[in-house]
Amino acid sequence: MFTFCKPVSSKKRFLPHRRINDKFTFTLYDSAAQIEAGWKKITGGKTIFLETEYLEIIEHGQHNRLMPRYVIVYLNKAHVGVIYFQIIDFKAGIFGDLLTSQVEKIRSTRMNLFERYIDANREEVLLRLFTCGNNLVSGAYGFLFEKQVAEKVATELVLEIIEVISKEEKLDAAISAVLIKDFHQPLEPRSLLTKKKYSDFFVEPNLILSLPPHIKDVAGYTELFSKKYRNRAKSVFKSFQGIETRYLSVAEIKKSEEALYSLYENIFERAKFKLIKLPPAYFSEVKTAFNEQFIVKGFYLDNKLIAMASCFILPDNVLEAHYIGFDYELNTTYNLYQNILYSMIHEALVNGCTIVNLGRTAAEIKTTVGAKPNDLICYIKPQNTISKIIQKPFISFLKPAEWTARNPFKEGTSASEPEEIQKQLP
Repeated sequence: MFTFCKPVSSKKRFLPHRRINDKFTFTLYDSAAQIEAGWKKITGGKTIFLETEYLEIIEHGQHNRLMPRYVIVYLNKAHVGVIYFQIIDFKAGIFGDLLTSQVEKIRSTRMNLFERYIDANREEVLLRLFTCGNNLVSGAYGFLFEKQVAEKVATELVLEIIEVISKEEKLDAAISAVLIKDFHQPLEPRSLLTKKKYSDFFVEPNLILSLPPHIKDVAGYTELFSKKYRNRAKSVFKSFQGIETRYLSVAEIKKSEEALYSLYENIFERAKFKLIKLPPAYFSEVKTAFNEQFIVKGFYLDNKLIAMASCFILPDNVLEAHYIGFDYELNTTYNLYQNILYSMIHEALVNGCTIVNLGRTAAEIKTTVGAKPNDLICYIKPQNTISKIIQKPFISFLKPAEWTARNPFKEGTSASEPEEIQKQLP
């Protein structure tokens, strides 16, 4: 039977200004409520997903089996960086399903024994994943440094601190892996990642579209489409007639919390890999914390909630599509999913956003509304033999499936390429 060693409980782990080298020190926290004000000095409203108000909401959903770790980095005792970690325990059953579909080509006596263990212990914790970043959202939300810290130095600091904290969590004695996610460009220096035995791999790309500045509404946006895609968009809009759209306040979200969460679960249960499930009060708590920056919309048929969508209005004129949900039985009739995508474009235009990040999954259909795929690079490092066995099928499972990119725009119509879009991302 595989077991974990208990994490180090010594209070020394949480002493301030632990030394990394002659210049840099760090302080570790296991609760967002305890983090000193220096964290906000670094984040400074640059991204919601590293703000302590948001991280506390995730932290409080303890049914997720998620253990957060927060780090502030100092240069000569001045705050220069923050790092966010999530430690998640996975039950064997998840990897039983994964291995069943992925390991036909790597059958061996050792693997067969491993599979038999999984079958017999599906409810036991098998893997501890130590993530630098946020498994609830796509994007590089694992660390943020002041501009005075060069990129290569920041990478070196992050990798060094990962080694220190992972040893204290006894990850080397567990069946575990370190994951650093999600980057549009490779981390530098690449040689250091190779030296420290990290493997890089691509996951499903972010689908991002750039809105031309002269476009004022969705109708104007679809005028950029070829006749085929413009007619398709009109058909999508027509199928939505009779559906009422409502912007939900905190009170309305709380009143409809169960129905909203049920629609979210419809999507979650069909996910390729069920990593973390949101806490039931997630939408009302985020709306309470961020108010106008977080939009929750309900779509109603005969006064019954049949779909929901949420998004963030981020700095630098970026709209980040967040969690959605809908009734799958009604999706074909009312084109719920495609109308949700167009509703995101509408929100971006209304709020003066020029970039719409539609997130991962359903890549092909997102390209039909003008989104472009932007590759995301992750880094993984297994901590022992068993996690090395898991790594290959795990990465293979996470790699994007083959799909066909669509181009809805008229020939000669200007549409930003992924490289241009990346320059505009925060």
